[in-house]
This record gives sequence, C-alpha cells and structure tokens, in this order.
Amino acid sequence: MGNTSDASMQNQRWYQDGLCFECTQCGNCCTGDAGYVWVTNEEIKALAAAVGESDLDRFEQTNVRKVGVRKSLKEFPNGDCVFFDGDARTCRVYAARPRQCRTWPFWGSNLRTPATWKQTCAVCPGSGKGQLHVLKEIEQLREVMRI
Repeated sequence: MGNTSDASMQNQRWYQDGLCFECTQCGNCCTGDAGYVWVTNEEIKALAAAVGESDLDRFEQTNVRKVGVRKSLKEFPNGDCVFFDGDARTCRVYAARPRQCRTWPFWGSNLRTPATWKQTCAVCPGSGKGQLHVLKEIEQLREVMRI
C-alpha cells in the first residue's frame, strides 16, 4: 500500500471538513436495545464518586456486570442504562460518563461512510447539528473508543 502518512490519510476522510454535533441530552443513546457500555476501573471509581458511593465493591455489584474479562454498565430490563433517569430523561452521571459515552457519536462505526453518519443523525438529534468539530478532534475521539 505504500507509505501514506497519518496526515494524508486524514485528508482523505469523507468528513475532512468536520462534522457538527452538540449533545442535546435526549437520552436516545442511553436507552433502547440492550448493549454494552464498557468501563475501566478508573471510570468505575469516577462513577462511584459521582453518585457518592465510597464502597467500590457495592457500587460494582449494583451498577456493573462482568462480560468475559471486561466490565460493562448494567441496564434496566427495558435496555436503559442504569444511570439514565427515565423521568427527567437525563444521565445521572453526565460529568463522569465513561469514554464510550464521551466520544459518541465519533465512533468508527458511525464514521465509516456518509450513509452511516446519516443513520447516526437519524437516531441522534444532536448529530449533524450544533458545534462544528474539526477533523483532528474527530480523529482523536474516534481513536479513544474503537466501536
């Protein structure tokens, strides 16, 4: 394939002029079908602190599940994240949300093609609107969470 630098690869991205996104805190990405919100031990500590829980074992028993060697946030039976407040339609730990949540919608799966971005915009009212995020920022976020 030759020696293509990172900079020239970024210049070839379909979204090289940037993409707009501003979280509306609608909760669409926190609800719906079951899935995984992967968390690290550091994120678990931050989440526990955000809800005022000092006993990490108790916090994990209540809010985290093991999936093989990884950990994911638990969900309510309807698929909603354990930290989603259904009445207020907000995240109870927004300031301490895991990297998977912080990097939405700039995941590789959403950025694959203009069509996948359009699908993301159809389910996320903040995608395609609001603040313009430049290519460098999008690429940094995309690299944090490879989904």
